[in-house]
Amino acid sequence: MLVLVIDGMGGGIGAQLVSQLSGQVAAGVEVICVGANAWATQAMVKAGASRGATGENAIKVMSRSADIIAGPIGIVIPNALMGEITSAMAEAVAASAARKVLVPVNQGHFEIVGMENRPLVANIRDASARIAEIITGMKG
Repeated sequence: MLVLVIDGMGGGIGAQLVSQLSGQVAAGVEVICVGANAWATQAMVKAGASRGATGENAIKVMSRSADIIAGPIGIVIPNALMGEITSAMAEAVAASAARKVLVPVNQGHFEIVGMENRPLVANIRDASARIAEIITGMKG
């Protein structure tokens, strides 16, 4: 089973997801990462991803083979993450057959209405726990 974590900018959300998943997933589940830039990739690899790549083509290719894709909600919105997410990146993630677990993060050009105002850390923790539940269900 392959869990793909995607992030951009400094990779902070992705790194936290990778770090938490590394302690929760069972053997046979690989957590890999793709950053929209090299800094994001480096942060996620440092946090424990088994391997990482960078850029639009890596997101397009790896989105096709992932079982679960996780990251900030901006990975499915063109021009999110300060413009780092291209239309092709967002489309590749959205079109992937993988289950998506997205962390809600408001940005300058969009808002997520109706979400409880909670610390980002709590949302990341919940996303990590949900991924672990999905993995258990897929194996069962």
